[in-house]
Parts: sequence; C-alpha cells; structure tokens
Amino acid sequence: MNSPPDDIDLYEVLGVSKDASKAEIKKGYHKAALSSHPDKAPEEEREAADIKFKAVSQAYEILSDDDMREAYDLHGMAAFDKSQGPGGMPGGGVDLDDILAQMFGQGMGGMGGMGGMPGMGGAGRGGPRVPKRGADEEQEYEISLEELYKGKTTRFSSTKNVVCSHCKGTGGKDKAKPKTCDTCKGQGRQTKLQQVGPGLVSPVTVNCNVCNGLGQFFNEKNRCKRCKGVRTVQQKKVLELYIPPGSREGEQIKLVGEGDQLPDQEPGDIVFNLVEEAHETFDRAGADLSADLNITLAEALTGFKRVVLTHLDGRGISLEIPPGQVLQPEQVLKVEGEGMPIKKSSDKGDLFLITKIEFPKDGWFKDPTKISQLRDLLPGAPPAIEVASGEVDEVLADTDASLEDFGAGSDDPRAGAEWEDDGGEAGGAQCAQQ
Repeated sequence: MNSPPDDIDLYEVLGVSKDASKAEIKKGYHKAALSSHPDKAPEEEREAADIKFKAVSQAYEILSDDDMREAYDLHGMAAFDKSQGPGGMPGGGVDLDDILAQMFGQGMGGMGGMGGMPGMGGAGRGGPRVPKRGADEEQEYEISLEELYKGKTTRFSSTKNVVCSHCKGTGGKDKAKPKTCDTCKGQGRQTKLQQVGPGLVSPVTVNCNVCNGLGQFFNEKNRCKRCKGVRTVQQKKVLELYIPPGSREGEQIKLVGEGDQLPDQEPGDIVFNLVEEAHETFDRAGADLSADLNITLAEALTGFKRVVLTHLDGRGISLEIPPGQVLQPEQVLKVEGEGMPIKKSSDKGDLFLITKIEFPKDGWFKDPTKISQLRDLLPGAPPAIEVASGEVDEVLADTDASLEDFGAGSDDPRAGAEWEDDGGEAGGAQCAQQ
C-alpha cells in the first residue's frame, strides 16, 4: 500500500485552514471521509480511495490531538518519521517523543499501529506513557443534617491495591527480564479504527490486551510468586473520615493518597462527595435553617412562651411572644445565631421560623353567648360594600373546595393545577370528538 508523500498537507487533506478550530477539523474529517470512502468508489478506483480514506483518518487523528497538532505545525510529517531529520534529510531523526519530552517532560508513546503515514508504525523509545498520578476514587456519602451540624468522625475498612513488596513492583522474579510485547511493539497501546457512523470510522487508542498496557510481560515461570506478575497486591487498611461541623451538600472530603497504588506513580485520593439527607423539620440554605412554627389561633392572638422545637443537637428552643403581639399566617421570625455552624469560625447562621396557625375545627363551640363575647373581643367587620345597582344575590359556598378545580379541564395556563393524562404527561392536548 502506498504511503502519502512526506510533504503532505494534513489541513489540505481535510479541506480546512491551518487555524481551523477543533469543530471545523471534525466537520472537515466527516465530509472528507464520507466522500473518499472505498465502498462508494467504483471498482477500478477503490484502491486509490482506500489510500485516501486512510490518509483522511490519520490526518484527523493528528490534527484532533493538541500535542500532535503542535508537533506537526512545528516540524511537519518529519515529527512522526524517525528515519528522517528536519527538511527530509536522512539522519538526525526528529522524534515525536523527543519533541513532547521537551514540551512536557514526558514521552508520547502509543504511536504503534499507524501504518500508512510515513514512519508511524515504529515503537516509541519510552514505552507506554504512565500518568504521574493515579486516578481519584469518588463515591457519594449520605449524611444527616444532625451529623453535618455536629460534625462526624467515622472509621471504615478499605481494600486497595498496593505495590508488591516482594518484587518491588516489577512483577517478576529477582534478576528475571521481561519480554517486550510483540503485539504492541512495547508501546502498551494500539490504535484501532472504530465506527462512529454509517460509513465513518475514527482512530481510537486502547490498551494492549496482551500485556495489559505495560508494553512488556514476564513468562509464567519468571513471574513473582506473590503478585503473579500483576505488580500489585490487595491490602486492607482502616481509614478515618472526618466531616467538620457546618459541611455542606456537594462538598468533597478527601483522603489524600489512599487510592490504589501502581509502580512509579503517585496514588490518587479517595474522594467522598457529601449528600445531605432530607430532614423532617428543617430546611437548609447555606448556613441558615428554616422550620415551621406551629401555633394555635389563641397563641397567635394572645402570645405564648414555650419550647417550639428541638434543635439538631438535641437542645430545646424556647420562644416568647408577649401578649398583644399578634402573629400573622406565614409570618417569618428570625432567630439569630441558631442556624448551622460556619466552618473555620465560631459563628453560626440564623434560624427562620414560618408561622403555621392551626385554626379550630368547625363546631368547636356553639354557645351563642360565647360566640357573641368572642365577636365583641375581636376587631369588627369591615364596612359594608355599597352596590351601585342595588341588586344583591344571596349564594351558598362549598367550604371544601380547592384551587385545583380552578380552570380544571381547560387549556388556560392560568388554571389552578395542571391536569395529567393517562401517560402522566402534564399539559397535553385532549382530542375532542364531535
């Protein structure tokens, strides 16, 4: 199969400008891949279409990767050809691993299997690229509002991978030498084509399944007896998790360096994402709390002094409303300093109490004399409404009605409640038969 020429312009292959964005490069790739797909070419042109199609795929792989694109912009295709130096002269050999090592302090690796572009099939000198730090292990941690108020310390047993102390993470016996993986040529990764749509493919790099991404392996007789060549073993450890008072939903508690270990790599963290459980009494916003203040009609009119709720730490909260101060329904009372603790401070947020007045039930007393006395104690009725027309109708009212019936069955968005069809979808249109 013929390779594209050394002076190939990858931007021209995809039909984009040299300052094209990633989105433009992707769009150009899809268009070029669709037009050059071998399946759509006549039989006599299929071989040429196949070469062009592979060139399109490989051009996209380079230009869609920021590091590879920068290397190409600086050195052209020579950046990927270890047999040629700058300007196409044999010898010096511009190495992509060398370029990236200068830029980022590490080799690129994983360039095996890219036949079709000049020099792209050789193995890199540095072997597979290993991240300097392992991935974090994240999980949700449900916690009650009481525990967030008081803080919490808990211990738990964790099983994680640690570097094998017997072989010191090599995976092999003492003085045994590993064998370079022939499948990936020691790179640890392979580039394969993955279908991304009808007639469209895209290169994807995956770990080699023969050496598990290591680029080399030990024969069974040379493997470490303890870790069986895996390089790590499992170990149990008791860890302590401390959640300070005032912590919030969505905050992260990190156990630094307690993630799985790998040789030549800093372990990641175990990260707990706090999830606050719903509370039956309190709602929370930041450092503030809110709760319903359930009082009787008599208390709303005449005042009271009593414990109105139990706080998150078990304390009773006593409130006094003096006689003569009337509380209205849904009135908000603020108690300063009775909210949630503020971390790294001795301060607290505020507690907001919303009055919920419990009115007496119908027929709670029927003595006409007492009713008259109560009417005399309470403010009088408002002035009568004057009706200019002089026409007045006496009506009966349903005292058990609900605003859910307001506009029910209509398509008016001002209706009191949205109706639902059998599928549970609100606001759908009904079919009227005539």
